[in-house]
Amino acid sequence: MGSSGFIGVFDSGVGGISVLKSLAAELPHERFSYFGDSANAPYGDRDAEDILELSRGIVARQLDDGAKAIVIACNTATSAAAATLRDEYPDLPIIGVEPALKPAVLAFPRGRILVMATAATLALEKFQRLEERWASQAEVIPVACVGLVDLIERGDLASPEIRALVERYVGEYRGTVDGVVLGCTHYPFVKDVIRDVVGDVPLFDGGLGTARQLRTVLTVRGLLEDDDAPGSVIFSSSKETAEEIALYQWFFRQRI
Repeated sequence: MGSSGFIGVFDSGVGGISVLKSLAAELPHERFSYFGDSANAPYGDRDAEDILELSRGIVARQLDDGAKAIVIACNTATSAAAATLRDEYPDLPIIGVEPALKPAVLAFPRGRILVMATAATLALEKFQRLEERWASQAEVIPVACVGLVDLIERGDLASPEIRALVERYVGEYRGTVDGVVLGCTHYPFVKDVIRDVVGDVPLFDGGLGTARQLRTVLTVRGLLEDDDAPGSVIFSSSKETAEEIALYQWFFRQRI
């Protein structure tokens, strides 16, 4: 494929657009093709085998269309599918995301770190290993925020329903934690609500680290775009409607 291919990015819906924004900022000359599997969202409510099969289908289609690399812009899909997909496509760069627990703990050693994520992400082995690795250096408080992804997918980011759900899950930690890890790529879109509920503490997400990792991998493999022309972003979805694509484009324009 060489450096002329595009970078395939996918998520269960709109959440991965928060990662896509970091990717496009870090690599402004690359072409990105974003796929949101909104018809099957949220992945956080599905079992691991189901998530793997959905991810397999998406990667196969993106490769058929000419992808030179894949970014799994979903914490849950990364946990459930990344290792297997790397085994199945050993020559394909596959970059995943994971909850930014390491930078949070390094910023607040011996502190209290709240981790907001989907139930599936917290239950899968990848997060459990991550938690075990860093739990000796800080108090890690995982909270499964069931239903939050569904509300964010609607696009009303300041809705009373979102505020009420965030309050329900993490309101008790107001003023008692040092930092919050946003362990789902949807959650950066409601950062303001989370800060209002938890307090004005640092929020950590994996978007920037994913973007830097992608740049490193593309450079090492000789796949970095060598044309200095502006890159591009296109959107597609398993919900094949103009309204859904317009929603994706709206999310991409939001500041986070």
